[in-house]
Amino acid sequence: MLITLASSNTALITHWEKCIFGLSSSTTVNNPRQLKDRIIRTNPDLLLLDYAFFGQDLQKEILNITSLNSKLKIIIFGPEIDDNEEWVLFKCGARGNCHYDMDSKQINQAIKAVQKGELWIRRSLTSYMLQELVEVTLEKDRIETAIHDLLSNLTKREYEIATLVGRGESNKRIANRLEITERTVKAHLTEIFRKLQITDRIKLALMMKDTVSSLKPSQANQAFRDPTFFA
Repeated sequence: MLITLASSNTALITHWEKCIFGLSSSTTVNNPRQLKDRIIRTNPDLLLLDYAFFGQDLQKEILNITSLNSKLKIIIFGPEIDDNEEWVLFKCGARGNCHYDMDSKQINQAIKAVQKGELWIRRSLTSYMLQELVEVTLEKDRIETAIHDLLSNLTKREYEIATLVGRGESNKRIANRLEITERTVKAHLTEIFRKLQITDRIKLALMMKDTVSSLKPSQANQAFRDPTFFA
């Protein structure tokens, strides 16, 4: 396991190095402008990040870092912060939040827990997680209902073509499969875009992929045969 230590505070870096000695190899970054390049070059498993390293840009930089390496696990070390801020940091991509004064034993426990895929999180944030889960579930249901309502406006042929687009088929392959001309396929797609209130086949493909994957096999087959399934 490779751990990157990111801080401009020499004392904190030294403390981290003592804590992880013998646990894994490490690399140190003390300049914020060098961190992204180091992550790209070394592909670390874990990042110990000083809360003060990026100043007020901490949340934005965490998002940027996780976009470079979605598998990178980040543990932030900082002062005492309130629940709201800590929750925002977790939503940005942090997987652990530790106080500057945490001792070696606790740091090792946090690293091992996060490396296993767990969150090092205060119990007070449990209510935030539950509320977020409820909101995400409700929003997902609302989106799926809206998509199903739109799909119910398609004819059987339009739904058939939309499904094939969702499977990544080209206009030519769709035309050959359905024994129609490419011009006819394009005409159907124009009407499909209008009915579904979208502008291109990429959005259509994503819509169909998400919709079909959310159905059970028997439901998907029924929907493919009968577009009024969504009515």
